[in-house]
Order: sequence, then structure tokens, then C-alpha cells
Amino acid sequence: MDLSVTIAGVRFPSCFMNAAGARCVTREELETLGRSGAGAIVTKSMTLESRTGNPEPRYVPFPGGSINSMGLPNLGYRAYAALIHELKQFGKPVVASVAGLQEDDFVTIAQAINDSRPDLIEVNLSCPNIPGKPQIGYDPETSERLLKRVRRVVTVPMGVKLPPYFDPAHHQMMAPVLGRIGLDFLSLINSVGNGLVVDPETEKAVIKPKGGFGGLGGTIIKPVALANVRAFWKLFEGKLPIIGTGGVVTGRDAFEHLLCGASAVQVGTTLMAEGVGCFERLSAELGATLQRKGYRSPADCRGRLQEL
Repeated sequence: MDLSVTIAGVRFPSCFMNAAGARCVTREELETLGRSGAGAIVTKSMTLESRTGNPEPRYVPFPGGSINSMGLPNLGYRAYAALIHELKQFGKPVVASVAGLQEDDFVTIAQAINDSRPDLIEVNLSCPNIPGKPQIGYDPETSERLLKRVRRVVTVPMGVKLPPYFDPAHHQMMAPVLGRIGLDFLSLINSVGNGLVVDPETEKAVIKPKGGFGGLGGTIIKPVALANVRAFWKLFEGKLPIIGTGGVVTGRDAFEHLLCGASAVQVGTTLMAEGVGCFERLSAELGATLQRKGYRSPADCRGRLQEL
């Protein structure tokens, strides 16, 4: 089964890739992704300076998902800019995830990273785990202003990673904003914040930062992710490629994302739990599902969800 896909004119050898938060901070982790069955190498969301992130414990799995408050640990954009050329040796797209602690940061980082020529740039407007910093993706005016500034300095295909929206009015409010930017793809969704997971035995929250509040990932958020993928697929009439993220534990989960309108999927919680071997398993499971359903490729089933 051919699981390759094309997004913004860039060919991905597989529709599976890592999410920007999972096992992608260091050179070693990125090179491991390069040698794996992943269809791309997605960098950690990068900031101006290197960050150690929030105090431990900051990532904990639980039945049905995970909770994290990582705090954007990363090497800083200069280190990733230097790595991009080396990562291309693996023969798969390099997706640079750009973040920032203030608006000007995004422009500075995007311009420098663009000069390093990644295959795509993913602008992260949705990191929910920086104490005192709101998610930009929930502010349409700020999002539009920031994205227009970044778009002016980016020449490679550019997309945006969005937070989860929970009301159709929010989808309808953001779609025109995104449409005015000239984006090449969307990544939907980032973790669902802010959740709280409690250990009843110790009577404590399971993670330390922010009093135990953090972003939820894994199976528990899949319905929210699917709703966002479907909503934006319909609002853009299937013309804007979507990378679905959230709850991809099996090949069947990936198939559901494709049915809702995703062109490809990113994997976070499952990658954290299994390591890069998950990509081969997921590919085999999705291939078997597509074959059983009579589809020849991920593109054949994209957006074909039937409504009652």
C-alpha cells in the first residue's frame, strides 16, 4: 500500500509524522526520526533562546491519554537552523516548527529558518503550557496580524498549528482570518488545555508545573481533533491541506482523520509511549484498513465521511 502524500507540492513518503512536541528536541532525536518510518522530520517548536522548559514531572501518561506542561524545551532557533541541511540527508521533508514568547520573536525566527530552507514551516499559535502566556490562536486579530508579518518573510510552504476550538462559531470566525493569510496547510490540533489529572493515592496532581494544569493528548482528545479537522475541511471546501493530530493510537484512528479531511497525521502521545517503532506499526495497520475498505491510497478516502 502506497501511503505517500503530497502537501503544498512537497511529497511525504508516508502520511505519518511526529508531532512537534514529541521526541524531537535534540539532534539525536531528530536523526532517529530521520532513520525511522516517519514520513517527515518535524522539529520541536523553537524559540529565540534555548529553553530547559518547566520543572519535572511535566509529562505523565494515564489511561486514555497523557497530560503535559513541557514549557517549550528546545535548543533555540539558531541550533535548528544549522541542523536543517543535515537532516535533509534522510530524504524526507523537514518541517520547522516556529514558536515565540512574543510577536516579534516569530518574525525573527521565521526569517532565519526560512533562509535555512526547510521543506515547510509550521507556525505554532497554540502552545498552552507557558505560564502567564495566552494561546495566540484564540485571538483572531492578533493571529492575523502575526501571521501576515510572518508570511512576508517566509517563501517556503507555510502552515499554522492551531489550538482546539470548541464551538462552530470559533471555526467560522477563524477561517476567514486564515484564508486571508495565504497559508499552504493547517495542523489540527494541539493538546487540549488545560486539564488536571489527579493521583488519588498521593492526593496530588500528577505533574508539577502550573499547579498540575496541562495539555491533554492521546485517545481522550480524538473526538475534538476530528471535529476540528472536519470543520476546517468543510469551511475551506477541501482545498487547504490539513495535518490531523490527536488520538492517533492505531491505524484505524489515522483512517478516521483521513475520512474527516486530513491529508496526513501527526503522532504525539503514541510516539512518546512506543518510540519511533510506532510508525511502522501504524503504517501497517492503516494499509490493512485501506485495503480492506477498497482504497488505494490515503488521498482516495480523504474527506469522504458520510453524514447521517
